Amino acid sequence: MPDAPRPEPAPETPEPRTSARRLAVVGSSGGNLYSHGGDDPVRMVEEIRRQARAGGFEVVVLQLVAARGSMDGAGDDTPAELLELRDGAVTVTARGTLTEVNAAAAVVDAALAEAVGRGEVDALVLVSADPSSVNAAAVHAAVGAHLPAAGTGGSSIAAAQALGLRLVAASGTTGSTSTTRAVSYIAGLARHFGHRYRPALGSPETPAASGSPWRRISVRGIMVGSLPAFIALALVLAVSKIPGLGALTPVFDALIAGLPVVVAAVAARRVSGLGEVGLVAGVVAGVLSTDGGIIGGLVGGVLAGAGVSYLLRWTLARRFPVTTANIVAGGLSGLVSGLLVFLALAPVTAALGEGVKDAIGFLVDLNPLLAGAVAGLVIWPAIMGGVYHAAILPLVLLEMGEKGHSFFGAVDMVSLVMVSLGITLANAVRPRSSGERALAASGAAVNFGFGTFVEASYPFMFADRKVLAVALGSATLGGLVVGATGAEATAYLPAVVAPFVATNTVGMVLSMLVGAVVPFVAVLVLNLRHNRRASAEAMVVPAAPAPARERA
Repeated sequence: MPDAPRPEPAPETPEPRTSARRLAVVGSSGGNLYSHGGDDPVRMVEEIRRQARAGGFEVVVLQLVAARGSMDGAGDDTPAELLELRDGAVTVTARGTLTEVNAAAAVVDAALAEAVGRGEVDALVLVSADPSSVNAAAVHAAVGAHLPAAGTGGSSIAAAQALGLRLVAASGTTGSTSTTRAVSYIAGLARHFGHRYRPALGSPETPAASGSPWRRISVRGIMVGSLPAFIALALVLAVSKIPGLGALTPVFDALIAGLPVVVAAVAARRVSGLGEVGLVAGVVAGVLSTDGGIIGGLVGGVLAGAGVSYLLRWTLARRFPVTTANIVAGGLSGLVSGLLVFLALAPVTAALGEGVKDAIGFLVDLNPLLAGAVAGLVIWPAIMGGVYHAAILPLVLLEMGEKGHSFFGAVDMVSLVMVSLGITLANAVRPRSSGERALAASGAAVNFGFGTFVEASYPFMFADRKVLAVALGSATLGGLVVGATGAEATAYLPAVVAPFVATNTVGMVLSMLVGAVVPFVAVLVLNLRHNRRASAEAMVVPAAPAPARERA
């Protein structure tokens, strides 16, 4: 049985006027809205608040009824909550049945109506509101005070307009997201009040969230975000080599052909900062960019993401409903960007991808031992200096996008993962102090079981330069064996799986053994010597001074 509404202090009245225009956000989690972000009401409200700040507004009152299901099918007994602002935070102030929460919301509605009458609110934002019931007092007060409002929700907006509410931005919710609706609200209100407004897109923690979409381009971020698709490709390749499972070869071909779509979708979503709208634009662009390879998908996705950002602003500035703005921004930007790659850029981007693959192959063929040794030597400084994800990982994924496996991927597994495994395993077997064993054991388990978390060996490498030297030397030797055997594979896989995705299973096993055993033995010896020396020093007790002779 749902809890009855909890007694709360009287609804807060808005704070004294500041330089920012004051908004009241009222409404519900909605019917159709529930499947378009209403099922996460806190995030929905926070997005409105974020856009409001970007437009020179401040949300000072919140009254949102959040039900545990779509209002289209909700009944009087449907569990619900009332969200309000308390000390600047979105807070649940009542819980119970929908009927009980609506009663609590009506109290807030009455207080808001009084605040509107006192001139303490400058505009309303209606989120699938109910102007005939729960939000009636506030809407009637806003009509009387001639306040502007922005909102979404087909039937509720129509009801508000019928009451005479001055709506400066209105639309249904179909095809919208929490971000695009919030942008629509604030764009309409900013236009009405003459505010300059640049939508805050992307992650709230991103410094460039309110800036140009071009500033959100990160090859590193896009490639890391796309990594699961490449690992799926490697796994299918490994399984297809099992006798009797050769029928999976077409699956591998389909996956490798679809990688540009994945890269384009991730790129567009990141660059646009608009979630699902950018994602859809990226998929459309990616489908048309497949002939351009991974680089083609990257270019198409970046262009689509930037296009979404600009087109959404352009359409909303011209009073397009948010549903239409979404369709135009997502569909048109993806189509135009994809066609640009399809018709003009695909040959260039495909040639670049082939060029990278051929260049790596040429260097390896020229002197495979030297190529492997150098790659193994530089990979630790690269990851410590922050270059790995920006340079080496994209090379791994570009190679995999061309042929399903990678020379640098094999070096990654051998010279980073296996070396880290050897160092951590040695410290788990014979640590220098009891506190190091648990840390080393957990790092070794993750490296062996998942093919990642090479940073687990950092504490031991940074504490002793000899261990760092062992890591560099072992990585160089492991890379040399990779080059000698011609093995190509990938990291980010369990150690027992990696050999089966390699082009040379025996060569990969040998390389991995060298990468793990050499640092294990070397660090084990270093730790034994350190412990013996510490024990010997502890046993040397200074001789007690001779007692002084008593004076006669």
